[in-house]
Amino acid sequence: MSEVQTATADVQVSDKGFVPTLLLCFFLGMFGAHRFYAGKIGTGILMLLTLGGFGIWTLIDFIIIAVGSFKDSEGKFIKAS
Repeated sequence: MSEVQTATADVQVSDKGFVPTLLLCFFLGMFGAHRFYAGKIGTGILMLLTLGGFGIWTLIDFIIIAVGSFKDSEGKFIKAS
C-alpha cells in the first residue's frame, strides 16, 4: 500500500491551467496555441507550420489533455485539480 502512496506523491502538477490549455487546443489547436501556452515552443512552431499536423496532431493533443496526461515544458502534468 505504501508503494501506491509513494507513486502518487511523486507526480508534479504544472502551474498552467487545465481549462485554458483545453480551450486553446480546441479553438486554436491547429496553430499550436496550447503548446506555446505550455512552454513547448519548438513543437508549437511545428504545429503552426503544419496546421496541427493537418488536424490529426491537434485531435491527439486534445485527447491527451482531456485525460490529464499532457505535460508542460518542465515535464509536469497539466491536469484538473
